[in-house]
Amino acid sequence: MSKLSTSWQSVIWTELSKQYFKDIKYFLAWEAKTWKTIYPDTKNIFNALNTTDFDKIKVVILGQDPYHWKWQAHGLSFSVPEWVKIPPSLRNIYKEIWVERDSWNLTAWAQQWVLLLNAILTVEAWKPASHTKIWWWQFTDDIIQQISEKREWVVFLLWWAFAQQKKELIDSDKHLILTAPHPSPFSAYKWFFWCWHFTQVNTYLKDRWESEIEW
Repeated sequence: MSKLSTSWQSVIWTELSKQYFKDIKYFLAWEAKTWKTIYPDTKNIFNALNTTDFDKIKVVILGQDPYHWKWQAHGLSFSVPEWVKIPPSLRNIYKEIWVERDSWNLTAWAQQWVLLLNAILTVEAWKPASHTKIWWWQFTDDIIQQISEKREWVVFLLWWAFAQQKKELIDSDKHLILTAPHPSPFSAYKWFFWCWHFTQVNTYLKDRWESEIEW
């Protein structure tokens, strides 16, 4: 498992020493020994955290778990590397933004301090939601709580029922919480389209003299 950046180690170091986190590492090591394919690659498990510094976060986009097809997952929620065919949910995200892109890699967002965090950080190949019970949720819940407690004026985009359960971890007096259905083809027309979240994010940032996100 890749190391966390110094920015994050100082915030969640207590979680790294807890038994549940040791159990996660043991589980992943066992899966590797039994020749199971896990996504994303080990070096990218903490890609979202290592790309977006804790003290600079402007926006959090919470996904569920990594893509489970080969080459897709690289540690950023909803994002895929440049050479990979765009997944339907990501295509719908860009339909909502009303822009065309040549690349579907969202690293540029992460570098503008958009934390692209999955609630579950790993998955077994071709088995969606296969790691939902191995305590990642406890780790990412702590991340959300730490952001809520120690930062101000962060926008949380919660686009599906599971993500919206995390509202109770966020102080709505300090932060902006925006909810909508998931951008998948099964639910995007239930008001993910025309939710105007990306416009609302930039309006909120602009009102607080923060630079807007170039979506």
